Amino acid sequence: MDRVLNFISPVITPLGALVIDKTRALGKFTSFVGDALAWTIRPPFRTVQFFRQMEFVGVRSTGIIALTAFFSGAVFALNIGKVYGLFNMEIMVGATVGLSFTREMGPVFTALMVVARACSSMAAEIGTMRVTEQVDALETMAVDPIQYLVVPRLWATVFMVPVLTVLYNFIGILGAYFIGIFILHIPEGPFLTKLYYYVDGDDFISGLVKAAVFGFLISLISCYEGFMTSGGAEGVGKRTTRAVVYSSVTVLVTDYFLTSWILEYFINR
Repeated sequence: MDRVLNFISPVITPLGALVIDKTRALGKFTSFVGDALAWTIRPPFRTVQFFRQMEFVGVRSTGIIALTAFFSGAVFALNIGKVYGLFNMEIMVGATVGLSFTREMGPVFTALMVVARACSSMAAEIGTMRVTEQVDALETMAVDPIQYLVVPRLWATVFMVPVLTVLYNFIGILGAYFIGIFILHIPEGPFLTKLYYYVDGDDFISGLVKAAVFGFLISLISCYEGFMTSGGAEGVGKRTTRAVVYSSVTVLVTDYFLTSWILEYFINR
């Protein structure tokens, strides 16, 4: 029996430590989410901070969103236009781009751009405040740091990611329009007619719901990583990297489940 224990102990012990560590981390994150939701409906409400974060997440992201959307739509239209040309179906380019952007590419690409530009900054800023003891100073002044730092960022991202998604969809379809009409020489009438016929409100709404869910998740993950920062400047860098990686992966994984389950009513009815 002792020999068996000596053999399996080097395997079981690290595995058990890993399970305990991950369970503890999950518990901390769940508690963090609960605190953020609880402080959402408890005064005082940080209205000024909320609008500042809306400006930071939304207004300052419009440039990169517009640039990314235009060339995404242009590249997408150029590729599918060449493929559809093999079957004389070029007039379906507009409908394909519209459906792809409103359902998938719009919310996903917008969330990824917000992660890269805004959420990384959230993690770095809060992480810097943590290692420089500014978060502790807020607690000393009887200001809850989650209410002051997290809640405005959370709901500003939830509101602004859908707005940016609308912008992304519009600019992306516009880019596809220019490529389709002026490069692929698709007739303008059939291009717009198919786009109008196949893309309806359900496609648009499903993308906005996805965008709101993505905004909720990426802001929570980024703020949590910032709050858990330790170890000085090196710790800030590591936590910021983790925030970007975890948020990006979460967007892609969540997109699958939202498309398969939650939004099936909007897409497949």
